[in-house]
Amino acid sequence: MDFKSGTILSFDKPLNWTSFGLVSKVRYLLCKHIGEKKLKVGHAGTLDPLATGVLIICTGKATKQIDCLQAKTKEYIATLQLGATTPSFDLETETDATFPTYHITKEKVKEALQKFIGRIEQVPPSYSACKVDGKRAYDLARQGKEVELKPKILVIDEIELQHFDETAMQATIRVVCSKGTYIRALARDIGLALDSGAYLTALRRTRIGDYPVEECHTMESFQQWLQTIPTPPQD
Repeated sequence: MDFKSGTILSFDKPLNWTSFGLVSKVRYLLCKHIGEKKLKVGHAGTLDPLATGVLIICTGKATKQIDCLQAKTKEYIATLQLGATTPSFDLETETDATFPTYHITKEKVKEALQKFIGRIEQVPPSYSACKVDGKRAYDLARQGKEVELKPKILVIDEIELQHFDETAMQATIRVVCSKGTYIRALARDIGLALDSGAYLTALRRTRIGDYPVEECHTMESFQQWLQTIPTPPQD
């Protein structure tokens, strides 16, 4: 295993970790293992701190494959709270509005989901890494500034309702989609399609291309696995 020449590693990102934080931790552990002060390490596709699941990390010359890996189809499991919205479309911010839900049934949710299959336009969330005049949209949004983002074309290959709690008004969905899809924005749009509101309460990326979450390293398993890899000879 030559981490300097390049390897592709897949991780199950823990809750509340940033993607950058996981990359930094992996870089530190690898540098310590191979006895190097520097090592090129990058990730293929950011996950929000409040999301868990597949994060692909490339080392050395394998970082040249990041663009290709980012372009692969992704699968998510998401839980939506219906009947309310937040500015960030998830739990990062407090509820800013509530809406009636008496008309929402399991069948209505299934019908609404079908509207999003295929090529769709989606406006990214204000709380996103998209750039506006050279600045990150989330930085502007957190400063209370109005952010206007242009819609993007993306593809939803599959979307299905896995569970619906009519009492709590919570829906769990599985989504298979293209690069650039914001599941938080999809939650917003599903809420609108139901003549109500919606935001994410949980998000897990279960697959990127041929990398399923079941085959990913946890931080604990990665450190144990690393101990089994021979250290390179020192010059």
